[in-house]
Amino acid sequence: QVQVVESGGGLVQPGGSLRLSCAASGFTLEYYTMGWFRQSPGNEREFVAVIAQTDHDTRYGDSVKGRFTISRDRAGATVYLQMNNLKPEDTAIYYCAASAYTAGPTWFPSLKAHYAYWGQGTHVTVSA
Repeated sequence: QVQVVESGGGLVQPGGSLRLSCAASGFTLEYYTMGWFRQSPGNEREFVAVIAQTDHDTRYGDSVKGRFTISRDRAGATVYLQMNNLKPEDTAIYYCAASAYTAGPTWFPSLKAHYAYWGQGTHVTVSA
């Protein structure tokens, strides 16, 4: 059974940091391009970051550039999202997803439709 599981969400004050983790079972995560998306109430699911399965190249959504970092462990079996300098507008459910598309220097999967496997999400709340 394919399963993607996120962890690490919680409540943090503005300016604080959180690190989200993503693990998988039922498929070999290290063979997939991995992405993070987020969705807040009343809004569409938004692309946050992506990391390629081969050279670990990364791309970010404009709203998180310079603050968030996506990475994979050495084996590629766990994906992380380090979130620094968090803002109230970062409050959302964060989803980890796996894509069979290959990210390259000129293109990367950034749409929901590009991703086959999704986790249930982890809540991040940024509030004083």
